[in-house]
Amino acid sequence: MTLPSRLRQFLHTPHSFDSSLILARRRVASAIGAILLGLIAMVFAWAGDKAQQAFTHFQAHYFYFTLILTPFVFAAVVWATRRFWPAASGSGIPQVMAASEDLDLAYSRLLSLPTAFMKLVLTIGMLLVGGSVGREGPTVQISAAIMVACHKVLRVPITAGVLIAGGAAGVAAAFNTPLAGVAFAIEELASAFEQRVAVLVMGAVVISGLVSLGLAGDYVYFGVMRDTLKVSSVLIITPVAGILGGIAGGLFARIMLSFARSQHPLFQTIRSRPVIAAFCCGLVVAVVGVLTGGSTWGTGYETTKMMVEGEHMPSAWFGLAKFLATAATAVSGAPGGIFAPSLSVGAGFGELLSFAFPDDPTPAVILLGMTGYFVGVVRAPLTAVIILMETTANRGMILPLFLTAIIADASAKLVCKTKLYHGLSQGFLRHPHEPPTEKSVAVAGA
Repeated sequence: MTLPSRLRQFLHTPHSFDSSLILARRRVASAIGAILLGLIAMVFAWAGDKAQQAFTHFQAHYFYFTLILTPFVFAAVVWATRRFWPAASGSGIPQVMAASEDLDLAYSRLLSLPTAFMKLVLTIGMLLVGGSVGREGPTVQISAAIMVACHKVLRVPITAGVLIAGGAAGVAAAFNTPLAGVAFAIEELASAFEQRVAVLVMGAVVISGLVSLGLAGDYVYFGVMRDTLKVSSVLIITPVAGILGGIAGGLFARIMLSFARSQHPLFQTIRSRPVIAAFCCGLVVAVVGVLTGGSTWGTGYETTKMMVEGEHMPSAWFGLAKFLATAATAVSGAPGGIFAPSLSVGAGFGELLSFAFPDDPTPAVILLGMTGYFVGVVRAPLTAVIILMETTANRGMILPLFLTAIIADASAKLVCKTKLYHGLSQGFLRHPHEPPTEKSVAVAGA
């Protein structure tokens, strides 16, 4: 084919130019979105830390007043959420999963910037009163919403890959774990991980990660942990951590799904009175916090970090108490994630496990406990292993972590067959062409 004929063919094929223009705009939208979500994730993390510090200072002076303050704020947050921003309830991960399955939801309030912004505000409000919530789920929702907004502004069609990339970058920015963001996209957000989606995900993760790195530095989320286990210890501890942790995590997931979806009259009655239920949940969180000296309030990040680094061990009942506080906070329906609180519960479980293996390094056993329980909750073994490897800078534990994760995933399936986030996302798919309402959104969002 001669040059003039090629030119004529190009000029008479406008789709080539249109496709190139759309591709260029898509890349620009993804890059801008990744930068913005990295900045927002850092601001949200800073605000969340300040909220926890403010509550710590408050309860140091008015310890028992939290028995009144926390339940009333729980009730107020849930009332406001269900009344004005129903799509902001729970974690945020089920919302993104639902929108990736039904792209019409990406154009609704489910992933709108006002909804996502109010989710961050309400999550900070929960941290201000000691709610056992995490920042990761809300970060995933705001990240996807930012990606959607950037693509709307540049008039680029929104695809499932856009939402997957936004969610993955959100996880990476929240934990400073780029690999975990990619793994989370593969395991949880994407049912089919195509090559073009892979490039989009990795690009968004890299950009948001560079923003986080530039502002916060190359920090390790839970601190550096160098301990490892002997092969003989691995063969004994990993099955125990995997089986017990998986069962405990699966029980948490089953509780969450029961409150959200069960047709049992008891759960239906609770769902019909969400504000009263939230008040009761807040009271449970407050009582547990008072009884444990405040160790179960908030994300649990500081306590978990000290346990992983071997600096501080709370009471033997910390894991159970944190389990109760996290479950009560999650089933209340208030905005907030469960990633960080679940890792904290797992650390408490690992501490209990360490009493049975006194000759092995306690931080290493705690890490296996975190893996077993966290995998039991979210049923994402690859994500769990990579998160814990990156947040502790410990590559020597990768094989024990994988073995524990595999066993925990199988054990959790025996207790709760439905994966938590997938089960909760169904509450947002009942009315695909309408924003979620009180009737369509599950009571708990994880």
